[in-house]
Amino acid sequence: PESPLAGFSTALSQTPSISSISSEGREDLQVNRLETQIWIKPDIQKTDVDFSEILNAIQEIAKDVNIFFDELEGVNSPSKDDDSLLHHGNLTSTSDDASRLEVVGEEVPDKNKTNGLYFRDGKCRIDYILVYRKSNPQTEKREVFERNIRAEGIQMEKESSLTNSDIIFVKLHAPWEVLGKYAELMNVRMPFRRKIYYLHRRYKFMNRIEKQISRFRGWLPRKPMKLDKETLPDLEENDCYTAPFSQQRIHHFIIHNKDTFFNNATRSRIVHHILQRVKYEEGKNKIGLNRLLSNGSYEAAFPLHEGSYRSKNSIRTHGAENHRHLLYECWASWGVWYKYQPLDLVRRYFGEKIGLYFAWLGWYTGMLFPAAFIGLFVFLYGVTTLNHCQVSKEVCQATDIIMCPICDKYCPFMRLSDSCVYAKVTHLFDNGATVFFAVFMAVWATVFLEFWKRRRAVIAYDWDLIDWEEEEEEIRPQFEAKYSKKERMNPISGKPEPYQAFADKCSRLIVSASGIFFMICVVIAAVFGIVIYRVVTVSTFAAFKWALIRNNSQVATTGTAVCINFCIIMLLNVLYEKVALFLTNLEQPRTESEWENSFTLKMFLFQFVNLNSSTFYIAFFLGRFTGHPGAYLRLINRWRLEECHPSGCLIDLCMQMGIIMVLKQTWNNFMELGYPLIQNWWTRRKLRQEYGTQRKTSFPQWEKDYNLQPMNAYGLFDEYLEMILQFGFTTIFVAAFPLAPLLALLNNIIEIRLDAYKFVTQWRRPLASRAKDIGIWYGILEGIGILSVITNAFVIAVTSDFIPRLVYAYKYGPCAGQGEAGQKCMVGYVNASLSVFLVSDFENRSEPTSNGSEFSGSPLKYCRYRDYRDPPHSPVPYGYTLQFWHVLAARLAFIIVFEHLVFCIKHLISYLIPDLPKDLRDRMRREKYLIQEMMYEAELERLQKERKERKKNGKSYHNEWP
Repeated sequence: PESPLAGFSTALSQTPSISSISSEGREDLQVNRLETQIWIKPDIQKTDVDFSEILNAIQEIAKDVNIFFDELEGVNSPSKDDDSLLHHGNLTSTSDDASRLEVVGEEVPDKNKTNGLYFRDGKCRIDYILVYRKSNPQTEKREVFERNIRAEGIQMEKESSLTNSDIIFVKLHAPWEVLGKYAELMNVRMPFRRKIYYLHRRYKFMNRIEKQISRFRGWLPRKPMKLDKETLPDLEENDCYTAPFSQQRIHHFIIHNKDTFFNNATRSRIVHHILQRVKYEEGKNKIGLNRLLSNGSYEAAFPLHEGSYRSKNSIRTHGAENHRHLLYECWASWGVWYKYQPLDLVRRYFGEKIGLYFAWLGWYTGMLFPAAFIGLFVFLYGVTTLNHCQVSKEVCQATDIIMCPICDKYCPFMRLSDSCVYAKVTHLFDNGATVFFAVFMAVWATVFLEFWKRRRAVIAYDWDLIDWEEEEEEIRPQFEAKYSKKERMNPISGKPEPYQAFADKCSRLIVSASGIFFMICVVIAAVFGIVIYRVVTVSTFAAFKWALIRNNSQVATTGTAVCINFCIIMLLNVLYEKVALFLTNLEQPRTESEWENSFTLKMFLFQFVNLNSSTFYIAFFLGRFTGHPGAYLRLINRWRLEECHPSGCLIDLCMQMGIIMVLKQTWNNFMELGYPLIQNWWTRRKLRQEYGTQRKTSFPQWEKDYNLQPMNAYGLFDEYLEMILQFGFTTIFVAAFPLAPLLALLNNIIEIRLDAYKFVTQWRRPLASRAKDIGIWYGILEGIGILSVITNAFVIAVTSDFIPRLVYAYKYGPCAGQGEAGQKCMVGYVNASLSVFLVSDFENRSEPTSNGSEFSGSPLKYCRYRDYRDPPHSPVPYGYTLQFWHVLAARLAFIIVFEHLVFCIKHLISYLIPDLPKDLRDRMRREKYLIQEMMYEAELERLQKERKERKKNGKSYHNEWP
């Protein structure tokens, strides 16, 4: 006899669909169809099945399914969370009973039930976590939102926190049907055929060379920087051709296990995509998880880490417990600091956006090796040629040259030989190789960016980002609330959306630009305050009791000024973040990406000006507009402007660069890792005190992840900003501080592992996001590269003594007119670069307290100062000499020639280096061809199979091809 189930399934298939319930005239009605599948064990006998019991079970399932309509009156009734189903520490399922029938009779590992990554059944993996508090008043919105989540087919379980009964965790799981449906809508690319690699034909000569090279490599170490292939899992998607997932062509894809076909990051991304499109209240704009997080309905939302990052067993003997453990051992551990990053595993766990950041950071760090090597070579060249430098020799031997005081009254006369040490230190950074290094760094910046394009293209190909396009972004809730009254048709979607008038947008941009200009003026005011501090304290230190400080008053002034400047920089950064946030919100950007780009540009502009303003002052203004003895220029007709040291201003610039760079990087590393470590340690300490060590180790994974720190509210902004500012330090003033690339390299080697450790151990797992490149940061890098050419040209021409020495060697020195510029041609340079001043011509407020009798036993009549001016008894006392104008003309000529030459080289390199490697272009074309062939063969095979089945069943068919 026929089973009653057959009649039930027939009656169920003839019932009208849920979508027929909707009334006429309803607009924007979204109906979510619930597809319920019931699995029946084969060993259940037909006589044991009661049709009425099954009908009652289906009615019980229907009670839990409430589909929300925009205008349905039933939802307006007060609703409550199902908190009555909650038990402290016990899982309570509110998922469909149909999913439970699927696993009846199947054995589930006990590990799945206890590791906190699965539902109570041990089979449904947790794809996403929502957290809220029962005391939160937004109960109705949350209840409606959760009902619509279930209506989408997502299964749900709730559990109260073990540490706080007010905190509720909502665990979400997407079944295969939901994943397949939305993977197709989101165009998620999945593997469908393994790649076939072809070897290029080689000539016999090339084969012999390769054999010799491989034989030579046998004597070398076995590539210690590469990771052990046995440790890393086989990432199947990187060895397979991929295509957008399609349920109709599901037989084309490689599916060994439906539970693992979509990896955890992809599953979480699909669930997040659904949550962003689920309604929680009446109204067309009352939709999405982000709005519920902003209004406090939910406290947190995050995907789970894949278990613990530590294991009692060694990864070499027992393997990795999970991908998080594997990432910790081969990426975030300090013991692997010298190895390459497992970027494919990082991308699989954290998504393409974070993977691209670490790929860029690793590429930047690798490109710093040649820059650091050349910079170190320039420094060592200065060390080796120190004893042969004629200028430093003359400075050290100038015991009879008395220099004028560098400040009013309290600063004494000093011998030029007293600055011997500073002259030698200056030579370490300002020598014949400095110009070459400045040109090299300008070219290096271009090569770095051009080869990053090629590297990014390879990564985009390997990660299936070539044809990926960002979805139409949702409008920000703040923009909707502000401009909801005025709408216009979206040309892409064809739907009405809020519209911001052009006049309103322009007025907001003008106000925002005014705010930016005002904050830049604040930076200039801070620099002005530092200048006044330097002017005032140099006299104070000159009259200090301690001889060490009194004799090095200018160095002490510079050092303390740099430290105070650093403190001001850090304080102003806090203010700038709030101002940038206020101005960006004032502009009312339409989408989140527009908001991020606007905020990024403001924050970079603020921090760049804040960090480099004092450096620009020292490089280009310090000692340039001071006047001369007897006619000093003064601030507010009171404070005499600061002069450079007798050995030059470059030593001040080096101190500024070195101290700021070291302190900034140290502070950033502490804030990035130290602050989260302290917070997480304090949380763990409180848990140990309240529940003990044993109870803490038994916390489920969602409880452990909730106690971690959330990722920065601005995403990767802080990480990128830190590296971009460092890139500016490395390139903009590198002519004055050749060791900057070396310091940046050492910092970045630590930075990679710090960021990795932070992402793996200290932060909640961020949502896996896709991106094709590093966004607006690439344009900022190009801007810094252009600025670096200009600043280095000015540093060499204006700040250093390279041009004055060159002019003296070719025009005024012993080798004048001979076309030589060696060390023998620099004899007499120091004396020629100093002017003579009559001591009796000092102003009353500038006249020093001592008369200089300690040098010669009688009061001094003359002193020397750095400048090209006529002597006091000339027809035009203290007027500029002809040598001054020659030096000035040479400086301007050098700036023009240097800039044009370097810019030509940069553009030539950009033109010669294609953005896409040739082998990659060929691989992409061949893959496109092979994919078309594979799709054609698979479709042909399917049609032939259908044709055979028709023949077998004796059905009539047309003689169509094939």
